[in-house]
Amino acid sequence: MALVLATFAIGLVPGAAGAGDVLLVHGHIYTGTKAAPWAEALAVHDSRIEAIGTDAEVLALRTPASQVLDLKHHTVIPGIVDGHIHVWLGAIALHGVNLSMPEASITPSKPKLLTARIREYAASHPSDKIIFGRIDFATTQPFAPSASMLDEAVPDRPVVVHNVSEHAMWLNSQALAAASITDAPLADPNEERNVYRDAGGHATGIVIEAGMEAVERYVRATLSVEEQLAMIQVATKELNRFGITTVVNATGDLQEIRLYAALRERGLLTVRTRTAFGAVAKPHELTPQFLADLDEARNLYHDEWVSANLVKFFADGFSGVLQPLVYRPRDFRALITELDRRGYQLMTHATRFDTAHMVLDAYEEAERANGPRDRRLRIEHSSSVREADIARYRPLAVINVTSPGFCCGDSGTNIDAKDPSPSDQWRTFLDGGVVMGFSSDWPCSWPANAFVSIQEAVTREIWHSSDTADILDLPLDGAALAGARPTGRVYTPHQRLSVSEAVDAYTQGSAYASFFDRDVGTLEKGKLADLAVLSQDIFSVPLKRIGRTAVQMTMVGGHIVHGAAP
Repeated sequence: MALVLATFAIGLVPGAAGAGDVLLVHGHIYTGTKAAPWAEALAVHDSRIEAIGTDAEVLALRTPASQVLDLKHHTVIPGIVDGHIHVWLGAIALHGVNLSMPEASITPSKPKLLTARIREYAASHPSDKIIFGRIDFATTQPFAPSASMLDEAVPDRPVVVHNVSEHAMWLNSQALAAASITDAPLADPNEERNVYRDAGGHATGIVIEAGMEAVERYVRATLSVEEQLAMIQVATKELNRFGITTVVNATGDLQEIRLYAALRERGLLTVRTRTAFGAVAKPHELTPQFLADLDEARNLYHDEWVSANLVKFFADGFSGVLQPLVYRPRDFRALITELDRRGYQLMTHATRFDTAHMVLDAYEEAERANGPRDRRLRIEHSSSVREADIARYRPLAVINVTSPGFCCGDSGTNIDAKDPSPSDQWRTFLDGGVVMGFSSDWPCSWPANAFVSIQEAVTREIWHSSDTADILDLPLDGAALAGARPTGRVYTPHQRLSVSEAVDAYTQGSAYASFFDRDVGTLEKGKLADLAVLSQDIFSVPLKRIGRTAVQMTMVGGHIVHGAAP
């Protein structure tokens, strides 16, 4: 795995100036503030915005050391704050063979083509210890593929294929053996029950939900720290390409947080991170080691680049025909109440009507037991929520962090065809005074393009992919995902947002949801100079063209980390 860390530090990025010396002028700058939503220019000093206003006001601050960047009237927005993402999983996807792209998706229904692509990739990467992949495939028996197809492609090295949902993996025989998934059951019953086995007890090659942790342990033990650092650096630069300057890692642990800290110490981290403790659909247990790791992360990592103090729960999974439950309600409430008592921010994945209700009940009990404080409790996705439960979000100050790029299929993201209840009720949430944060959930969506998501938030257009139509348990196609094409039909148009509301959700909403709002999310004096310069004015172009927006320049703390001034 021949990966080498780039040698430049963020402070030496070509085009960046010294402290107090960057003036951006002649722009069409959306600040996101109510008092002054638009400006022409801004000045940066010591990574923060020193002034914002007219060209004349900013140019009055010019000194011989100043670098002046002419924006040429291009639209500028605050840096995208991706409120729910998986940087490490995205790094793996970037390093492997990706057969699910916006243009097309190659699935197991085309076995010869699929195995040929994986075989070609493996042959062109002879030094890779593990062959990674990202593919659309069924996760329900008997429709799920088996290890034998991957064995045909690569028989002599481990192959680990991630389902695009990141709630399932498909392994060849080499990978099963390397991850110690044998005929003997895994020691952890939560992991073992998520390993697909045939009638003889042999692993078929599919692991879902918590079962993926056995594979993740093997991957982390196999890749060196330097290899992991190099992969993450590639991933963060990819995020910068889409104007992303801050992220919340919706899964992670102390080991992963240390990787971001190492990149920060080397001056190589170009995305601000807040990382949650949690693994996909694996129940938390408050062991002494887990609590010690949480405490160490909170004590050591709380700056503008690397922060923690966040715990991620999964109320349900996202595999199969019906998302599986992860907790009994009583156990979930007890965990939530105890971690809330210890002062951690909590976020919970919930995609079912009943699990959203369970999470709200647990949050309500924790507040009652532990008293008032600024919790910023979050529910991730909030895709299927009853009207009565939507009304509970604001009184409990629960934040809805969701991914509009996944909407919309013919039934939204409500996978129960017999239930007519609408999903993704963004207008209802906003009109009810609920804070909303937007996210890509990358690499579940590909790429991490906020502008496709913003387009979907304002159009609610239904997309469909013929490439994945044969995957019976695939819940939705998503906007510009897996070969999906717009249909011209619209799902629940009354739930549309305005462009400014969608941008605000992707900036200040996600910043607030992450306790980053004092530093990022809007462009105003004193905040960090994180911004994106766009190829077109997303506030005036036809709505169906917003997704075509390119980011010409991304700036983090006053330093250019992608592109250049127009």
